[in-house]
Amino acid sequence: MKRTVSLFFKGAGMGAADAVPGVSGGTIAFVTGIYEELIDTIRRFGPDALGAWRRDGARGLTRHLNLAFLIPLMLGIAMSLVSVAHLVTYLMDNQPLLLNAFFFGLVLASAVVVTRHIDGWRLWHVLLLGLGVLLAQLLPGLMPALGGLGALKLVVAGAIAISAMLLPGISGSFLLLSMGLYGTVMTGIKSLDISLILQFGLGCLIGLVTFSRLLAWLFRHYHAATLQLLAGFIVGSLPLLWPWREMTRYQLGPEQQLIPLDYRFLWPQEYASLTGDPAQLWSALALMAVGLVLVLAVGERSTSSFKEH
Repeated sequence: MKRTVSLFFKGAGMGAADAVPGVSGGTIAFVTGIYEELIDTIRRFGPDALGAWRRDGARGLTRHLNLAFLIPLMLGIAMSLVSVAHLVTYLMDNQPLLLNAFFFGLVLASAVVVTRHIDGWRLWHVLLLGLGVLLAQLLPGLMPALGGLGALKLVVAGAIAISAMLLPGISGSFLLLSMGLYGTVMTGIKSLDISLILQFGLGCLIGLVTFSRLLAWLFRHYHAATLQLLAGFIVGSLPLLWPWREMTRYQLGPEQQLIPLDYRFLWPQEYASLTGDPAQLWSALALMAVGLVLVLAVGERSTSSFKEH
């Protein structure tokens, strides 16, 4: 029962993170020690599940799919997306600087947590770290080109977003924002738009089935190298959360919403003088510290659990 409740709240944290452009639910899964179990559980949904059902019935299928782990986690994610997401999107509209500051500290600490779990470090892993940083920087710039896929765009967006959400660091919500679909998807979820949810959900299902298998294979065969790549993703995503920044390039989406393409990163004093908005320096630094300490504390507790996998 204790594990069920714990998984529910971990899922709630993942759902809240996934609602924010810039933060990944995979980051929360990683620092709470359930990341590899999550990837392995998702991978089990396939032809092998049918064999488990034929051999041992419903009980065997439940064990094979690890439903005791997955159901409370998914309930937490779902609850968070339709409730906490309202609070998070409110804060995005009204206190974006402070929200970004908190998540900057959280994601920065996540990079530290990832490196703690890397055994068998090799010099060539630095290349993978750099590749992860590069991919995290380049991927958002490619997303606006996918906005013109017509009826397929929600399916493609779901596949890309869920794949990104499985990665610590990179944010599926930010990629949706880059495609001009973030507002559409979040509004559809809040209003229970069945057509939109089904199209987006189909894309998510496709992404989960394919990408989880790739990640599971990488973890089985190249564990330390995969962690280095994920650490690079996390470090590369940090600029997306820097609180003091100014949008320098954008384009208008299909619903006339702003899609950010490039930012100029500023020091707090520069931000205040250029934008005319308060830098909220001490509040932002305090929230960065809270995010940092929170993740390091949780990550320390999850170290033994992670290494068992």
